[in-house]
Formats: sequence, C-alpha cells, structure tokens
Amino acid sequence: MSRERNRPNFFAGPYLDRRAELRERADWIEEARRDASTLYVAAHGTTQLIHLEPEPRIAFLTGDHPAVRAARPEQLVLLGWFRGTRCMLVELDAGSWQELTAGQSFEELRPLSTRLPAEEAGLLAYARALTIWRARQRFCGVCGAATRPERAGHLIRCTNESCGQEFFPRIDPAIIVLVTDGERALLGRQASWPPGRYSTIAGFVEPGESLEDAVIREVDEETGVRIHDIVYDSSQPWPFPASLMLGFYAAAQPAAPITVGWELEDARWFTRDELEAGAVLLPPPQSISYRLIRTWMEGAHPPLRMHGEEK
Repeated sequence: MSRERNRPNFFAGPYLDRRAELRERADWIEEARRDASTLYVAAHGTTQLIHLEPEPRIAFLTGDHPAVRAARPEQLVLLGWFRGTRCMLVELDAGSWQELTAGQSFEELRPLSTRLPAEEAGLLAYARALTIWRARQRFCGVCGAATRPERAGHLIRCTNESCGQEFFPRIDPAIIVLVTDGERALLGRQASWPPGRYSTIAGFVEPGESLEDAVIREVDEETGVRIHDIVYDSSQPWPFPASLMLGFYAAAQPAAPITVGWELEDARWFTRDELEAGAVLLPPPQSISYRLIRTWMEGAHPPLRMHGEEK
C-alpha cells in the first residue's frame, strides 16, 4: 500500500490533545496563567508570530510576556495540550505589540506551511481557523447585538438576553475528487492558477446535498463527465479560511468526453506516464489533491468499479 494512504493529510493528525472537557471550567484562564509552562500562540489578524531563522517555527510566548499579561479574557482561547504542554491562543490588538525579538515576524501561514514542522503547521492551522471565525462573529447574526466568547473561546453567545443565540466554529465542507477511467485521470485548471497547473475537481457542498451528491454535481458542472462509482479516501482541514476538504475517487467511462464548465479554464484526461513525465504542474505536496493524484499514479487508490466491471 502507498505510503501516501498511510499518513495523515497535512494540517491533520494527532498533534494535539484538545481536552475539550476543560473548556467547561469557569477557571480555565486562571489555571492557564498559574501554570508557568503554558505556551501562547500569538496572532495578529490572520498572521501569527513566527521565528524565521534558521528555519521557520512557532515563536511561542510564555505567561510573563507583557503582551500575554495585558491580554483580556476575551482575547484568549484554550487550544489544548501540544507536545504535553498547555497551549493557548492570544489574539493581539493592533497597538498591543511594541517590539519584536530579532528574527521574529508576524506571517501568514499558507506560504510558510511546507517549511514548518508538520505538527506546528497543524497547530497554527487550528488557531488560524478559530481566529477568523471569532473575528467574523463579533455580532449576532439573528438580532445584531454584540456577542461574547464562552467555553474557553470555542462558543460565542449573543449578549441580548432575549436572544441568547449560540454560535460554534464555522466549517465549510468541500468535496475534492480524482475521477479516473482506469488508465487516465481527469484534471482541470482555473485561470487564476500558475501556468501549467492542473488539479482534481473540487467544490463546496450545498445545503440539502450528501457528499456523494456533491461529487456527482461538481464533476458534471465543471467537466460534463458522468461518474458511476464513488469511494471515500480521506479528509483535510484547510483554514483558508474555513474549509474541510473531503477527498474521493470516482470512476467514469473510458475517455468520456469533456465539456468545460464556467468555473474552469481547461480540463483534460492524463495518463500516469504523462503525469510522471511532468506534462503538467501538480498541486503543492501538502494538499489533499496531490495525495489523491500521487496515490492514483502509484496504483494504490481504493478499488473502483470501472465501466462494465463488477466491483
């Protein structure tokens, strides 16, 4: 079996003990502040504090740092236990950071993700998703009143007592699928991508759809290809801003004709030899799309019922 299928996707895996039961404790902030070993991931907007040299890594803060000591309760989130140590998110105000230590910088995660240790990239992805959700949920979507965080930052509640609506972290499910006719894989490209890049077909799940319904619809909308078998592979959190990518393989008739939809610039069938020879630029290796393609190229994908075959 391919090593690709044995490993967690990037940003995923058992890198963190979330200890969700501790979010219910009223004294979770006091416990964190009393614990001298507590580490803090510092965020400023969607950027996070990073040591850039010699290789990127998280610039964890400790509880005695002035920015941490000055943080208000609503700026703190309990992330869990990372490498056995309590870990918090601290969301800094624009004026709360006076001076950076040499070699530190607030950076966006996406361009640095492949250079970070995988566990640290996963932790930052988790923190980033929470930061974006919390920033977008400052007011109630039902009555418009201000909101406040509860449950160690993982629940937001409307402050209007006659409303009291609860909001939980937003996750946008999206399917991503490698369609094959047995000998070829169906890949498409968007006009905004780097020249020559092709990837698997993907799209968001709509209300009232099952995941399988979404796979069928997206493949049909973007390429006009009809599929007749769908097998789940794996999933990947993708916090840009809040997606959960759900990966599948699907089967189609041999060399089924393609009708490119409005979302794509091009879509084609590619053989394994063409992909191995570098006929196209593949997605970044940390993406689930690359995993689906590479596993198919190695012939290690789940069995599919091809046209005219019994599964």
